[in-house]
Amino acid sequence: MSIAIRISGRIGKPVAEVFDAVVNPTKLSGYFTTVRGASAPLVVGTTVTWWGEIPVEVDEVVPQQRIVLRWDGSGPDDKPAYKTRIEMNFEQLDDGGTFVTIAEEGWREDEAGRKRSYINCEGWSQMLACMKAYVEYGINLRDGYYRSEMKGVPANPDNI
Repeated sequence: MSIAIRISGRIGKPVAEVFDAVVNPTKLSGYFTTVRGASAPLVVGTTVTWWGEIPVEVDEVVPQQRIVLRWDGSGPDDKPAYKTRIEMNFEQLDDGGTFVTIAEEGWREDEAGRKRSYINCEGWSQMLACMKAYVEYGINLRDGYYRSEMKGVPANPDNI
């Protein structure tokens, strides 16, 4: 058994627009991967780079329904290294909005795995809130939010 997280929320735009905000690197870079951006669209079988350095493997893309990704779940001391699986589901609502669920699973059941799962749960929660602000109102909530974006403050990989 491995550690897993799940977050979800409603975005008041049609599913096609919300889905595009994730697969389109220009849009994703406008609210989530704001530091050094996203390198390419999410296309099955490719590896894209988020934040200019994090490889993200694209396993599945079902337009306007689901995206499945994998990325490193392990830390520098984990031997062997391992990946976690991210699944994003998009549900068109009767009111014209979209219900988004993001789940990530696969961390090892140890203290390091728990810590990384908590950090990623925080990150996915922020991503969903930022996506809502960006898609609904054109606002980038992450602008200047992290130390790596503040002038005169050294970047910290734990605070992308």
